[in-house]
Amino acid sequence: MSLVQNFLKTPDVCNKVISSLFVMTNNVKACTNLKHFNSCCFFTTSTNVKPVHQSISEKLVKAATSEITSAASPLTDKHGRVHTYLRISLTERCNLRCKYCMPAGGVPLQNKSNLLTTDEIYYLARIFVEQGIRKIRLTGGEPTIRTDIVDIIAKLKAISQLENVGITTNGLMLTRLLVSMQRAGLDALNISLDTLKPQRFQEITRRKGWERVIAGIDLAIQLGYKPKINCVLMRNFNDDEICDFVEFTKERNVDVRFIEYMPFSGNKWQTEKLMSFRDTLKIIKNRWTDLEALQNGLNDTSKAYKVPHYKGQIGFITSMTEHFCGTCNRLRLTADGNLKVCLFGNKEFSLRDAIRANCSRDDLVTLIGAAVKRKKKQHAGMLNLSQMENRPMILIGTRNKTHYPTNTSLLISDSINPSMIAQLSLLRSKQFSKFYCTNSKQGLTHVDNDGKASMVDVSHKPITVREAEAAANVHVTPEIANLIRSNNLKKGDVLSVAQLAGILAAKKTSDLIPLCHNIGITSVNVVAVLDSDNHLIKLKSKVRCCGQTGVEMEALTAVTIAALTVYDMCKSVTHNIIISDIRLTAKSGGERGSFKCI
Repeated sequence: MSLVQNFLKTPDVCNKVISSLFVMTNNVKACTNLKHFNSCCFFTTSTNVKPVHQSISEKLVKAATSEITSAASPLTDKHGRVHTYLRISLTERCNLRCKYCMPAGGVPLQNKSNLLTTDEIYYLARIFVEQGIRKIRLTGGEPTIRTDIVDIIAKLKAISQLENVGITTNGLMLTRLLVSMQRAGLDALNISLDTLKPQRFQEITRRKGWERVIAGIDLAIQLGYKPKINCVLMRNFNDDEICDFVEFTKERNVDVRFIEYMPFSGNKWQTEKLMSFRDTLKIIKNRWTDLEALQNGLNDTSKAYKVPHYKGQIGFITSMTEHFCGTCNRLRLTADGNLKVCLFGNKEFSLRDAIRANCSRDDLVTLIGAAVKRKKKQHAGMLNLSQMENRPMILIGTRNKTHYPTNTSLLISDSINPSMIAQLSLLRSKQFSKFYCTNSKQGLTHVDNDGKASMVDVSHKPITVREAEAAANVHVTPEIANLIRSNNLKKGDVLSVAQLAGILAAKKTSDLIPLCHNIGITSVNVVAVLDSDNHLIKLKSKVRCCGQTGVEMEALTAVTIAALTVYDMCKSVTHNIIISDIRLTAKSGGERGSFKCI
């Protein structure tokens, strides 16, 4: 049993032993100056701490249940990738100012009210886990500056089916917090460190603290973790330390991962700064000719290698030169509540806005699923990425200019603008199809004997399964069609937002149509397809319920609002947009029989 395990069992001895903690074990030279860290005795209780066993090659997160692996799962994209890993940013703030991460001028900070609360983080985490997430990593900014970081970890660990909770940190606070975080259940630890030279650390981060980071790494090893050290390589800056980092693994059981320099807004990305995986590997093999390649897991982002007889290992994260998009299983939730399906993408969905507009749990799942379904096969190449506007890396945890607080906020709020309903009379409709109906009766059902409006009493009708389908077309210009196809409109992903708007509108139909019944809908599906050849967006909806009245109005409302959403998102380009052919295409169930457009 290690010294750390023994002394943590006896809190009274903690202060006496703390200084020896960092200066022995495995002949590792460690920081002996106690001013560089705060004693963890302040966080010690009588509870026994069991060292964790964080494997360098972490166990693959399983996604074996039929619910998770089903193609219908909200977390399965259209390319068949099942997402089981969620990165949650807890803050936009950081106690360092790394050059590649934060612009020199800093970033404008948001009001605290714009960020997710702890309860909102926990609520969303539970929803994601219910849909198949099995691993959550807490990031920032710097997550350890959150005063409630230990409580957040403990709450997440209490979620059933969540298998792994990790954290990515700059390491400055580890000597103060790691014991408490371990007690809370922290499973895995990633530490960002780009240099083994104190002076260079200060140049990169614009702050002091290198000794505290090294002390934190050594404490993590003592507590049973096998931390991953993330090192961003930059040519002609820290590439002279490549071999030093490999040597760092000789006596320390760590995984040093060399990350290719990536373009983010504000980091003055230049191609010549990129130190590629191949170039780095060549330098290492020139010194360690017996370097061994290790087997990588299915969803691993790192290509793993090891020097024989060294305690640790190294790896390469090749985001720029050899992407790993094909096996990507990761989603990101930013500190201000935006769902980001790709690190390099600049399109986001605001889950925060949906929650605060009292969006139901089912609607949140639908929104998440639609966002995941829009995830592209792979991110753009280096040239396109360098020219694309994206968040600074520090703000991967916060807002982005091109996120959309989904235009569905209108639909899920309690107040609907009457002018929106008035616009429906302006829609142009042409109907050339033939219809059949199995039971057609003459007369209006929503007027009484005096000719006044009246809501139909359906209490005598049997409860049956009822379905309705509707369709609509939106004719756009060739320019708009091209912008939609390339996803370059200012307001974002037109088809995805229109789909979400339609789904939420179906649920609000009784609030829009005066004599429409409030129905317990069991299913809503809205499809938006771009017909590039005809410069046309085809919208279709299908609504189902088990009830005493039909869902025709819900289906029609869905495609109508979806069409209006397309118009709203494209009108900045031109107003030459025509909404047409809004029609019911099929219905079934109920006394009046079936109907179908043929």
